Amino acid sequence: MNEQTLIFSNNFSQELAETIQRANPASVFILTDKNTSQLVLPRLLSDCPELKKAIEITIPAGDEAKNLDSLAAIWASLVDGGATRKSLLINVGGGVVTDIGGFAAATFKRGIRFINIPTTLLAAVDAAVGGKTGINFHGLKNEIGAFRNAEAVIISTRFFDTLTAEELLSGFAEMIKHSLLSGPTAFKKIMGFDITSPNLDLLLPLVEESVRVKEAIVKADPTERGLRKALNLGHTPAHAFESLAFSKDASVPHGFAVAWGLVIDLILSRQRLGFPSTALYSVVDFVKSHYGTPAISCDDYPAIIDFMKHDKKNVVPGRISFTLLKEPGAVELGETVMPDEIPVILDIFRDLIQ
Repeated sequence: MNEQTLIFSNNFSQELAETIQRANPASVFILTDKNTSQLVLPRLLSDCPELKKAIEITIPAGDEAKNLDSLAAIWASLVDGGATRKSLLINVGGGVVTDIGGFAAATFKRGIRFINIPTTLLAAVDAAVGGKTGINFHGLKNEIGAFRNAEAVIISTRFFDTLTAEELLSGFAEMIKHSLLSGPTAFKKIMGFDITSPNLDLLLPLVEESVRVKEAIVKADPTERGLRKALNLGHTPAHAFESLAFSKDASVPHGFAVAWGLVIDLILSRQRLGFPSTALYSVVDFVKSHYGTPAISCDDYPAIIDFMKHDKKNVVPGRISFTLLKEPGAVELGETVMPDEIPVILDIFRDLIQ
C-alpha cells in the first residue's frame, strides 16, 4: 500500500497549497457533503487559491448516505468532469466523506490519488487515517471497501469550532481507545482532558499523539493480518449497536457506539484477563456521564448477537472475535466468545451504565 503523509498544523492553507503543488495533478475535484459544503468549503476556497479551478462534488450528509447510490454519483461526477488517472480528489468532511471518497478514488480507473481533510474530530483520529475505505451495504456497516492510503491527510483543529458537543464526544471515544492501546500515561492524559469545552490549540497535540498510535499499528500491519486488529477494540459491539439502530430506521453516532463498545470489551477483559477494575470503572464513569445509555432491552439481544456474528473480524466458525486488554497498553488479539455468552455481558453492561 502507498505511503501516507500525515500533516498536523493550524497553518492550514499553506499546507494544503504545498500538498497540491507536490501532487501536480491534471485536475482537482473536491468531495464534500452538504454540511461541509456550507460550513467549511468557503473558508478553503478563500484561503487557498489552488482550489479555485477545482470541481466540487457534493453528497448528502449522514451515514445513511454512505451507500452505492452516493458512490455511483461520485463516479459519474468524476467522469463528467473529465477526471483522469492523474487527477486528484480532495475529501473534505467527516468519516462518511473520507470513507466513501477514498473508496471512490481507489476504484475509479483502478485508482486515482486523494487527500483527506477531516473536519470532525472523529474523522481526524479514525476514518481519515489508516487506509480503510468503504461503504455500508445491505444494512451492514462498512461491508464493502478497500485498503488504500490517501496521498496525504491534513489535520487541523481550526475546523472543530463548527462541531457540536456530540460530535466532539464522538471523536473523543476513539481517542480514549487509542490511549488504552498506548498505555497508562496516555490513558491518564486523555481521561484528564475536558472535551466538553476544549482548548483547540491544546487539543491538536493530543490529536497528533492519538493518530500516531494508530499510524504505528497500521504501518506494522497495513491490511489487518495481525496487530492492526488491536484497533478493533470496542468495535465489535459498536458496529452491532449501529446496525441495530439502522435496522430500526434510527441512527447512533459512531463514537457513542464505540464508547459503549469499549465498556463491553473492558468487561470481557476484566473477566478473561484481569483488566484492572480501577481503569474499567474510570471508563464506565466517563461513558455513563458523557455518552448516556443505548436504548436496548433484552428483546434486542438476539439481533445484537446476530450482527456480531456477521462482523468481518470473525475467523473461528461459531465464535465472535474480540480485541481485549490485560491492562492499558497490553493488547490480546483473537479472543473469541461463544454467542450464548454475550447476553450475560450485555446484562452487566446495562447494569453498569444505567
